[in-house]
Amino acid sequence: MSQWRPRRAMVLAAGYGKRMRPLTDDTPKPLIPVLDRPMIDCTLDRLAEAGVESGVVNAHHLAGTVEAHLAGHKEPRVTVRREERLLDTGGGIANALDLLGDEPFYVVNGDTLWLEGGEPALEQLARRWDESRMDALLLLAATVSAHGYGGCGDFMLEADGAARRRQEWEVAPFAFTGVQILHPRLFQYAPEGPFSLNLLYDQAEASERLFGLRHDGLWFHIGSPEDLDSAEAELEDLGFRGEAETSRDKAKAG
Repeated sequence: MSQWRPRRAMVLAAGYGKRMRPLTDDTPKPLIPVLDRPMIDCTLDRLAEAGVESGVVNAHHLAGTVEAHLAGHKEPRVTVRREERLLDTGGGIANALDLLGDEPFYVVNGDTLWLEGGEPALEQLARRWDESRMDALLLLAATVSAHGYGGCGDFMLEADGAARRRQEWEVAPFAFTGVQILHPRLFQYAPEGPFSLNLLYDQAEASERLFGLRHDGLWFHIGSPEDLDSAEAELEDLGFRGEAETSRDKAKAG
């Protein structure tokens, strides 16, 4: 029997990316390139490799640029859902539920960047998903090894995988990577208009249906132009090179 996996996904790409200014004055943050490749393209590639057939990308800031960039994207097929006003993470997904179906789906931040560990992260999430116990399964990265991350963490993680949100006075060992599986029933009592996914995480936690999975690869927190420069330097140290550099090398070899 083949492993179950989500066939649909939501990519969050509507925010202003204020901390990335001036880069985001003219370019939506998910379209900013890392080693010459837009972050959102890397995300969509990962989703295609995980078996996702169709996806929804929300757009608000510079929405026309997002639409133009994704026009004709086929693997996965992409629908851009414009937001006339910014709906935040939870409201953005709720606004696209009619396109996401009745089954659990991936949600990935359009500006997240990660390297795989022993097994692709999306496949690990799908394998760990347990519909009888979960409404949300989040990919978490250890703060001590998260590249560019300097916060107090987001979640505690129990031995059985149950996740708990960090309280204001606490320091948590895990940061949320922006990658997750959510069930549509999580939105059953969601409010109208803009709201954060944190509201639904709190509800899932109270019902003991919020879980996390530790990422066994690398995760890069890119919140500023300096973080971007640092991530590119780290990737180059690991042997990754941009498309432009690779093209120059091929031209020299020819």
